[in-house]
Amino acid sequence: MAQKSIVFALANPVPEILPEDAKRSGAWIYGSGRSDFENQINNSLVFPGIFRAISEHRIKVITEEMKIKAAEAIAACIEGQPSRNYIIPDSLDKDVSIRISNELGKISKNAKKNN
Repeated sequence: MAQKSIVFALANPVPEILPEDAKRSGAWIYGSGRSDFENQINNSLVFPGIFRAISEHRIKVITEEMKIKAAEAIAACIEGQPSRNYIIPDSLDKDVSIRISNELGKISKNAKKNN
């Protein structure tokens, strides 16, 4: 494995590789779909914010730009410096949906202004 590799083992309930094995094999960062491991990668992190934005800002189409902004909003929720065990916020962090909605609202507002 390359130095400082990142492994996202997303199969549930049994990931393709367990965190201990991945780290022993050289993984620097490990993420899983499981809530009992660090760095849970879960679509429940993005959907509340997307739905909130659709409702609050009357968005009819989710664009690629909006998807990227949603990912950036999620990343911005990491307080301080990310670490090996903290690269993504908790899926129950309510600030995530607020930030996503705000960012998508800005894009939607600009798009409406330019049309």
